[in-house]
Amino acid sequence: MNARKPLLAALLITAALAGCRSNGDIVVDEGVGITAVRSACPAVGIPDYTGDITLFRTPGATDSGSIDVVAAITNMRSTCDETSDKVYSNVTFDVLARRSDTRGARSVTLPYFVTVLRGGSAVITKRIANVTVNFADGQERASASGRGVAYVDKSEATLPAEVRQRLTRKRRAGDADAAIDPMSAPDVKAAVARASFEVLIGFQLDDRQLAYNATR
Repeated sequence: MNARKPLLAALLITAALAGCRSNGDIVVDEGVGITAVRSACPAVGIPDYTGDITLFRTPGATDSGSIDVVAAITNMRSTCDETSDKVYSNVTFDVLARRSDTRGARSVTLPYFVTVLRGGSAVITKRIANVTVNFADGQERASASGRGVAYVDKSEATLPAEVRQRLTRKRRAGDADAAIDPMSAPDVKAAVARASFEVLIGFQLDDRQLAYNATR
């Protein structure tokens, strides 16, 4: 995955900071500060309204009696290697499908996208691939597996040293800025956004399919 628009209209999905204790831990043993340690690995998700697809027997129909095939992306898993200059992410997922007419063997090919998003709105790359679900004769349900890979420049996904220092600097209880969240500073917030990447995967839908998912 709201009031956010789907990816085709620049969807926002926020990548959270990963804390070394827990996100945004307040350090009270040696002064007051915020511990925030991020990974260069991108967050992974499915944009709103793109995680499932409905195909109809009759073009333009949207009633339940005309449904041909429905499918959904599930079991998304990711691995990430950030040991080199390029951060490599490998994302796998399953597609579970069901058809209304079980007569005969049938193959259904469904397009999906793999997009790298920066700062919640800037599309860096977008690739289209296909996953094919094979139904045996008499079979109502079937599944298939899909995959997406993405590369991100590690230098672009790393916070500048000055920003990291402001985020993790320990503050004493009497300091004027002890209770101020450094993320409230516009320049810090902007720097974190620039260094935040996401790998988003969903079905490649046309406008009608997107509207159907958003309103049903």
